[in-house]
Amino acid sequence: MNVITNDQLRCTIALAVLQDVMDPEIGLSVVDLGLIYQIDFEEANRQLYVSMTLTTQFCPMGASIVAAVKRAMENTFTHYTVIVTLTFTPPWNNERISEAGSAFLNQ
Repeated sequence: MNVITNDQLRCTIALAVLQDVMDPEIGLSVVDLGLIYQIDFEEANRQLYVSMTLTTQFCPMGASIVAAVKRAMENTFTHYTVIVTLTFTPPWNNERISEAGSAFLNQ
């Protein structure tokens, strides 16, 4: 799982917080599923950008997962405006699942 970032320390904090944001259908966090592609902090405008995906474009829980990611980041980085972008490029695949996630899923 490689998350692109311009601030490794704050990205580590963000990923720790996002461990609590679960995909309710699978029972794994968005981090362990590898749904988070990029987290960047723009100091000039105090904006935090999260680029993420879903396991499928037709995920019935997609809107609530994205909202939960946004809420978690807003609650942690209170002085930033959080912008979450959903992308399907590159498409998600199960190779993005963390070791812990694979163990949970018995893969």
